[in-house]
Amino acid sequence: MGFAQPWKGKFEQLDYLLPTPNSYRTATGAPGPEYWQQRADYEIDVEINDNTQVLIGKESITYYNNSPEALTYLWVQLDQNINSPENSLSKTRTYTIRDSVPTRFIANALNLHEYKGGYSITLVADASGKPLHYVVNNTMMRIDLPAPLKTGQSFSFRIYWQYNINDMMKISGRSGMEYFPEDGNYIYFIAQWFPRMCVFDDYEGWQNKQFLGAGEFALTFGNYRVRITVPSDHIVAATGTLQNANSVLSKEQLERFERAKRTFDKPVFIVTEEEARKREKQRATTKVTWEYYAENVRDFAFATSRKFIWDAMAVKIGDKTPLAQSFYPKEGNPLWEQESTLAIKNTLEVYSARTFDYPYPTAISVNWVGGGMEYPMISFNGGRPAKDGTISERTRVRMVYIIVHEVGHNFFPMIVNSDERQWTWMDEGLNSFLEKETMRERYPHLNYQENTPKAIVNFMKGDKSIMRPIMASSDNQGASFGNNGYSKPAAALTILRETVMGPELFDKAFKEYARRWAFKHPKPADFFRTMEDVSGVDLDWFWRGWFYSTDHVDITLDEVKWYRVQSPSIDPERKTIQARTPVSGNTKGSGKTTDFGDGPRPLTVMNTPDVFYGEFRNRLDDNAIRQKLTGKNIYELKFKNTGGLVMPIIIQWTFADGSKEMERIPAEIWRTNENEVTKVFIKDKEVTNIVIDPNFETADVNTADNVFPRKPVESKFEQIKKGAN
Repeated sequence: MGFAQPWKGKFEQLDYLLPTPNSYRTATGAPGPEYWQQRADYEIDVEINDNTQVLIGKESITYYNNSPEALTYLWVQLDQNINSPENSLSKTRTYTIRDSVPTRFIANALNLHEYKGGYSITLVADASGKPLHYVVNNTMMRIDLPAPLKTGQSFSFRIYWQYNINDMMKISGRSGMEYFPEDGNYIYFIAQWFPRMCVFDDYEGWQNKQFLGAGEFALTFGNYRVRITVPSDHIVAATGTLQNANSVLSKEQLERFERAKRTFDKPVFIVTEEEARKREKQRATTKVTWEYYAENVRDFAFATSRKFIWDAMAVKIGDKTPLAQSFYPKEGNPLWEQESTLAIKNTLEVYSARTFDYPYPTAISVNWVGGGMEYPMISFNGGRPAKDGTISERTRVRMVYIIVHEVGHNFFPMIVNSDERQWTWMDEGLNSFLEKETMRERYPHLNYQENTPKAIVNFMKGDKSIMRPIMASSDNQGASFGNNGYSKPAAALTILRETVMGPELFDKAFKEYARRWAFKHPKPADFFRTMEDVSGVDLDWFWRGWFYSTDHVDITLDEVKWYRVQSPSIDPERKTIQARTPVSGNTKGSGKTTDFGDGPRPLTVMNTPDVFYGEFRNRLDDNAIRQKLTGKNIYELKFKNTGGLVMPIIIQWTFADGSKEMERIPAEIWRTNENEVTKVFIKDKEVTNIVIDPNFETADVNTADNVFPRKPVESKFEQIKKGAN
């Protein structure tokens, strides 16, 4: 006979799984008094050849060593090498053949396109031009320093490179170009385009994990000055502030641009659709250089095209007025002029209220084909009407929440700078939670259903053999990647806010985490510890279940017993109380009841024998105790945790008079038996219905066993008969 162990340590502390607190990262989850981080400043010149689709760049990097140790080499990320013929991604990608496969899918999977990607590096040298020894290891490059770089010192060096820009229809990725055959133009979405410094920190030294596509980036903050040379009829959107607007914009465009900075009620068109259509028909033979400057950012991206429509408006955030800007081709209208810039505004306002005031001077949304991708101050977002201009509800909802999500990434991880290469959930999950909150607050009229506890149910009850916990690293998630990176942590945080902690405690703790780690490099333990430190709520059981396991929520209301106290009869000889004969047939037999039809069971409450008082000299008033129970309805409920994930129990009681009552029991009810618990409730009114988790707060995967009285289960014969009728 099997025996289910009632205790599996689900409420034990996480201490042994988390790094030991120290002077860099404290036990409260805050940066310590000796916290440090590196810095890297960039000066870059880049040119895009609109005829050959080649990007050519030159950069000067100044790296500051703020760590307590001397460095003898530096690590640099070479993200574009993911597209090289010898990259690890293509060598390790798995694929199965099936008949009638579309050409696009098999061409991508088997690298059938005539495209040579990856960097061609032509120079790695110090500031004086003297070559530096370097070794390329796939998507990483180690540069050996001529002398140790000591604490407090900086080192400047140069890298020259070029690469072929990928056609995203053929070679998908997080950047590239889109070709429009109807007018012969391109939109260039340029990201991961320059060799970038890896993070060196107190947690693991150099973060030099290879770029395999899923795990994104760990990056160092710094200042950027970037000069972008393109055809003179192009419009450029980029990270940072445009430094030479007088040189690249017409007089009319410049006037509109300045007016947009003072306009808060609706977007101002800097380039109209009519003007963009005219640009599509011309091909400038001259070039122009757009210069951008950005302070304290972790990355830099830009987009350029002659197809761009451009609108913008100011947003009031605290004492700042960042400029919300949208760039999109005519193929994005009328949807984009209706929604994009407004979505930026809504995002900045809601996220700022939940975290910190948005500190950057601008936030940009650029229309591209596909999903979304984020960079400091700029994001690339999908969503276009049908060719005839019609906009389905699904298209509008998806486009809006993608923009909210990608613009929201300015907060996580562009400012709260977590390591995406290792922990996708720390940026995607937290951001998906705030995306949901923004959609709930600002777009209640749209049919948005993502990132809620109810939405994650199908994943949670899926095949555990291929499932990974949230805390598995990004590139090892496999089929769990999307849900574990986005939906599951967002749903978990929703449960944490609405069901476990309450909005007030959660919001203060979440905001404090964002404030503590703005412009720094947090790790998972810093988030876990901060949420507990600020709220005063022990959440180790929650992190253990939701983030470290693949358990799911399935709380079963296994049994309900209804009692009423009956008056005892007194034996005058023995002066004891005798139980009366049961008045209900509910106690007959050993089977469980499925409804309240048999009425209450009798409950006799006896006087307390002296032996149970021990050494106490005083006594209870037995009759007074019984009087408190007289006329009451007493319900004994047995709950089973069949999913493994311990959670609070939410009970909705419905009474005979039609009224309802909601009762919430903390998750700690499971602390001594994680499989089964029984609890007794006293109600003044007779209960007619009991429902567990009536509002789908906890992601319970099976709600059929959450109800009493039970709905009868139809036999297969009855189901077939009903179907025939």
